[in-house]
Amino acid sequence: MQVTEEMVLKALGTVIDPDFKKDLVSLNMIKDVKIKGLDIYFTIELTTPACPLKDQLERDSREAIKNMISDMAVVHLEFTSRVTSLRDFRTDILPGVKNIITVASGKGGVGKSTISVNLALALLRSGAKVGLIDADIHGPSIPTMLGLKGLKPGLEMVGDKHKIVPLQYKGLKVMSIGFLVDEKQAVVWRGPMVTSALRQFITDVLWGELDYIVIDMPPGTGDVQLTIAQIVPVTGAVIVTTPQEVALADARKAISFFNMETVKIPILGIVENMAYFTPEELPDNKYYIFGKDGGKKLAEEYNLAFIGEIPLVQNIREGGDMGIPAVLEENTVSSNAFESIASNIARNIVVTNAEIEERALSVNKN
Repeated sequence: MQVTEEMVLKALGTVIDPDFKKDLVSLNMIKDVKIKGLDIYFTIELTTPACPLKDQLERDSREAIKNMISDMAVVHLEFTSRVTSLRDFRTDILPGVKNIITVASGKGGVGKSTISVNLALALLRSGAKVGLIDADIHGPSIPTMLGLKGLKPGLEMVGDKHKIVPLQYKGLKVMSIGFLVDEKQAVVWRGPMVTSALRQFITDVLWGELDYIVIDMPPGTGDVQLTIAQIVPVTGAVIVTTPQEVALADARKAISFFNMETVKIPILGIVENMAYFTPEELPDNKYYIFGKDGGKKLAEEYNLAFIGEIPLVQNIREGGDMGIPAVLEENTVSSNAFESIASNIARNIVVTNAEIEERALSVNKN
C-alpha cells in the first residue's frame, strides 16, 4: 500500500480541536508530514505548551490514521507549540511579551501571590517562557516565596539608558519592589510614587521575549489596578477567591472593575483557593472549612469559566515560607491542582485571543 501525504492530511482533517471546533488541518496545526512505507511522521503545533488537550489530540490522531489508512500504520507523532498573541510588538510596553496575565481579587489574604507564583512556574514547566511581576508595592511577598530575599537585580546599559536585569528562579524572570528595599522597611509611598515604580517595572526592565508575564496584583481596585489597566495591554485577568461569602463579595467588586467600560479587560476565569482541607495522612478526605463551591457559584453567576480549585494543604504554606513553591513537587494534590489551573488558563487565553480576533475581522468586513 502506497501512503501519500494527501491521505494523511485527509485522515487528520477528521480530528477536531475541542476549543476551536475545527479540524487540525484547517487550523494549520499539522506540520512536517513525512512517509516511509507505513511509518507516518508528523508534528502537531499546539497553541500553548500547557495545552490540556494534548493527550486527546494524540489519541484522536492515531485513531484517525489507523481507521482511514491502515491498522498496520506506525504513527510517529511529535508536538511543538506556538503561543498565540494579539500584541503589537512595536510597542514600548513589554515588547516581546506575547500575553500578560493579571492575578487579582477584591481583598487580601485569599492567596493571590501563592497562585501567581505557582501559576508562573507551572507555565514555565510546561515549556513556556515566563516572567513574574510583583505589583504589590506595599506588601511584596514574591521574594520570600521564591527564596530570593536579599538579592538585587542587575543593571545593563542599553543605548544611553540603564535597564534593570530581572532576577531569575529556575528560568523564571522575576521583579519585585522587595528586591530594592530592606525587607523590614515599610514602603510608605503615595499613589504617584507607586505608579512610578510600576511603570519602571514594566518599561525599564529587560524582560526579553516571553510567552507569558504574570502580574501579582495587590488587593482592591485602586491606584495600582488603574495604572496597570491604563498602561499595560493585559490579555486577561484571573480572579482569586476563597469559598466564604465575605471573600466572594469582594471578588464581585474585582469582576466589576475589569468589566468597567474604561477598563474592559477579559476575565479568564475564577480560581477558588483554600477550597477544602485535606490532611496529608488522609489524602482522599475533604473538609470544607470555609464553605463549599463558592467560586463555582460565582463563576456561574457571572457566566465566567471556573478555572479550578486549590486545596488547603500544609505543603503549600511550607513551600511559600521556604521559597520552594508547591508546584515543584511531583504528583501531589497541590502540584496537580496548580498544573491543571495553568493548563486551563493557557487554554482560555487561546480561546479569548481567537474570539477577539474573530470579532475584529467581522467588524472590518462590515
